[in-house]
Amino acid sequence: MNTLLLHCRPGFEGEVCAELSEHAARLEVPGYAKGKPGSAYAEFICSESGGSERLMHALHFDRLIFPRQWARGEYVQLPETDRIAVLLEQLASYPVCGSLWLEVFDTNDGKELSNFCKKFEAPLRKALSKAGRLVEDASKPRLLLTFRSGREVFLGLAAANNSALWPMGIPRLKFPREAPSRSTLKLEEAWHQFIPREQWETRLSDEMTGVDLGASPGGWTYQLVRRGMLVTAIDNGPMAESLMDTGLVQHLMVDGFTWKPKQPVDWMVCDIVEKPARNAALLETWIGEGLCREAVVNLKLPMKQRYAEVRRLLLRLEDAFAARKIKVSIACKQLYHDREEVTCHLRRLS
Repeated sequence: MNTLLLHCRPGFEGEVCAELSEHAARLEVPGYAKGKPGSAYAEFICSESGGSERLMHALHFDRLIFPRQWARGEYVQLPETDRIAVLLEQLASYPVCGSLWLEVFDTNDGKELSNFCKKFEAPLRKALSKAGRLVEDASKPRLLLTFRSGREVFLGLAAANNSALWPMGIPRLKFPREAPSRSTLKLEEAWHQFIPREQWETRLSDEMTGVDLGASPGGWTYQLVRRGMLVTAIDNGPMAESLMDTGLVQHLMVDGFTWKPKQPVDWMVCDIVEKPARNAALLETWIGEGLCREAVVNLKLPMKQRYAEVRRLLLRLEDAFAARKIKVSIACKQLYHDREEVTCHLRRLS
């Protein structure tokens, strides 16, 4: 079990390799990363026994930027028939697991395999339970079976509280018909990713105020309004009439990079298509000057050295807040609904 398997957005395998290699070097876990472009996954092969377990124990999955899901384990070849018997035999050396997820990679081949997984899951779950290999217990590791084909599967383990919130890291969010654009799902996913569900009522309440920079036509404004917030939408473009009719939105046709609120607000959100350094500077200003308490901002990525650029900007933010002597929690993730971008969440703590 010395392989760490990591799901990702197709085309970002190199970023996952760079990120894991950096962490492994820092933690002195010898090994190497590899990933085939477009495969939607990468692997970190550990050179020493127990290396993958050490990595997963030392790292918190939520703090990783580009991986969508991870598991430590090994590949198993399956026969044409009686796959379950082979899996039960292989799992004899594994710990008893508390949950089971069947996963595929986010590719066309993976989508075709998903139907097989749906049919295979019920009999497998029944057999595992009968054999005492699967019990309902959140404190036990999660068993993650990632199928590369019907004849090959990665048999993996991950802690339920230190892995993706959803199978394959893909949330099942329904697009609201009344929302003015599909970009609304990016902010909804960010709520799930960065804010514990039990804190939504206090951190996303109808007593709060928000600002949406680059708001038109209102996909992100919709999420704020949906929570009952009073919103100032900043954009030279038009806003959806349905949002304006709520009476919760003030639309100002001004420059989002220069406008500042007269009074601090609770939330600032921004999905402006601009160089990432410029959007990062917005975060530095709004959080650093106390213009907002929390912020969600997308950083559009360059074509090359994408992980290096994100790390550079995050370090710049950390240094800027340290210089101001303020405490800020910083999180960054490439969400499922992101494309050539990552989503940052910042919360001022002092």
